[in-house]
Amino acid sequence: MKVLVLGGNGFIGSHILDKLLADGHQVRVYDRAPEHFRAPNPKIDYRVGSFDDQISIAEALVGIDVVVHSISTTVPSTSMLDPVADIRENLIGTVNLLGLMEAQKVKKVVYLSSGGTVYGIPDVSPIVEEHPLRPISPYGLVKVAIENYIYMRHKNNGLEYTILRVSNPYGPRQGHGGVQGVIGTYLFKASQGEPLQVWGDGSVIRDFIYIEDLASLIAMSATENVDGIFNAGVGYGLSIADIINKIKNDIAPDVEINYQESRGFDVPAVVLDNTKVTKALSWKPETDFDTGIEKTWEWIKEYNAQQPG
Repeated sequence: MKVLVLGGNGFIGSHILDKLLADGHQVRVYDRAPEHFRAPNPKIDYRVGSFDDQISIAEALVGIDVVVHSISTTVPSTSMLDPVADIRENLIGTVNLLGLMEAQKVKKVVYLSSGGTVYGIPDVSPIVEEHPLRPISPYGLVKVAIENYIYMRHKNNGLEYTILRVSNPYGPRQGHGGVQGVIGTYLFKASQGEPLQVWGDGSVIRDFIYIEDLASLIAMSATENVDGIFNAGVGYGLSIADIINKIKNDIAPDVEINYQESRGFDVPAVVLDNTKVTKALSWKPETDFDTGIEKTWEWIKEYNAQQPG
């Protein structure tokens, strides 16, 4: 099978590539920049361009069976600063993509939505897929709109689709800019002796999934004949305070913690019920949190050791 991974040079995308190649598929990548942490893989067909370049996207779709759409040009915090840009770059970009896929007769899309934002403040925990969608950030609103456009294409044009409402992935090759990815950011800062910043009192709870488990689920979604919307998480939550305690107890006992005022768009607790996806795809997360943290920390130490100076 020939798979196009949009955003394949990013954190999640790079692990999707690894899994697809290991499973014997042909892989093409479309992204605006090369991978940050690795050199290009000669087995991969790389295409470079922006998500709003419809000509380049159309060329990248030639001969493709399945599109894995992992591009997002925003995160919740940046979407609050410029909601119009989120609509223009992500929503309109995806609507254009779906039209190009129909023209090229690409049969399926796997879309990475957001389990942490589309539900808003949940009524129950863990959250099931049938829970009302009440996002409280532009990022979540755009994700919901994209889900609806994909479903419309499915009903009207027969597009096969899998939408994964992803929880909070972490693991090797995650960026450490502080915009998104609390575990990667905290571990990198701890490795440099820098303080960790906490928005609020550390009570925010999230469902953290190790990246290799998520990549396995995405690869299965691309190759299995299953349509629908599925939560992609581990089914239990950890607080920011839990993560800090883990770092202080096992990694960096002297790390400093800086507490900042809480942010209005941060949902207090999000834990995803993964029952539906485990039944539909015979998948389950394999990596417990302690093991995932250890693997991530080992990778960060190796990465730091390779840096000049």
